[in-house]
Amino acid sequence: MNIHEYQAKELLAKFGVAVPKGIAAMTVEEAVAAAKQLPGPLYVVKSQIHAGGRGKGKFKELGPDAKGGVRLAKTIEEVEAHAKDMLGNTLVTIQTGEHGKQVNRLYITDGADIKQEFYLALLVDRGSSRIAVVASTEGGMDIETVAHDTPEKIHTIIIDPATGLQPHHGRSVAAALGLSGDLAKQASKVLAGLYAAFLGTDAEQIEINPLAVCEGKDGDELLVLDAKVAFDGNAMFRHKDLAELRDLTEEDPAEVEASEYDLAYIKLDGNIGCMVNGAGLAMATMDIIKLNGEFPANFLDVGGGASKEKVTAAFKIILKDPAVKGILVNIFGGIMKCDIIADGIVAAAKEVNLSVPLVVRLEGTNVQEGKDILANSGLPIVAANDLGDAAKKIVAEVRAA
Repeated sequence: MNIHEYQAKELLAKFGVAVPKGIAAMTVEEAVAAAKQLPGPLYVVKSQIHAGGRGKGKFKELGPDAKGGVRLAKTIEEVEAHAKDMLGNTLVTIQTGEHGKQVNRLYITDGADIKQEFYLALLVDRGSSRIAVVASTEGGMDIETVAHDTPEKIHTIIIDPATGLQPHHGRSVAAALGLSGDLAKQASKVLAGLYAAFLGTDAEQIEINPLAVCEGKDGDELLVLDAKVAFDGNAMFRHKDLAELRDLTEEDPAEVEASEYDLAYIKLDGNIGCMVNGAGLAMATMDIIKLNGEFPANFLDVGGGASKEKVTAAFKIILKDPAVKGILVNIFGGIMKCDIIADGIVAAAKEVNLSVPLVVRLEGTNVQEGKDILANSGLPIVAANDLGDAAKKIVAEVRAA
């Protein structure tokens, strides 16, 4: 689960991480009021969407010469003008795709006198089953570009969960960023706060870009100028407060609906809908569709013990996508029984007046009962013997339609 930048900063501040003053705003009036509460004279007006590259992005409605989704303002009047430009308009960035995302929230922050920018992130390193700290002196840039062009500028530090964060980890981060003296101590403090936040919230990723050396009243200070935090969705039952931060307007409506039925659904750009039980089998199904010359329209895992109602809901979600020209159902009945899947398929197909080709491959528990249900349904369902046969048949059906 992702949250907005302003939510991430408010969260990190609770763990002792230094962030600039900032206030979220949902309207132009709130943006102006927020700016008046900040010391100024420099303000930053930041679009809040779940995507990176906001500063370099462009608004569809404002033309190619308009400024991006992160803007500086030297007066309250400029804050108001930027807010009017951003709110309600569609910001297109390198991460949103050409469709972009509508800006419904802003974050008005105090300006900072930046001397140097760094990149710092905590991630789950699945290879080592540990938390990895990634640090680079190339802050403010896309980390993918840095990794491609100058990989030697990226430093990775692995933290063993058995011992946890140790003082030498903080010193290693400071050394990787080229910091010494008081700034090195601040780097250790920032890392300690981020590590505590990572563990305390069951985070999957905390990305700070940039972490900046800024001029303060009492000398240079390290401030988190931008933050991206993502949580393990499977752990949200332990964090009801964090679950309430979820912004459903940032998510695909079909994916939101799927989550209500505990379905794992991700919309893709193809034309063949997939309904499968098991993530590995779903990936294999998508691959074999591509191998046969077409593209999957979604990833959908109904799970190992889905009910008839859950299968019906999954079927409806697939068919809501206008790009879907055919559906491939691939079920291996272990915990899941093939007759339950068949009942769900027939019920959903009748309820939505199925108008696209449907190929079904069933195998496993109660497979014959499931096949009998489909055969006697009176629906034009094409049966398949195995996965390879199913992929060939759905591709042929879609191309013939």
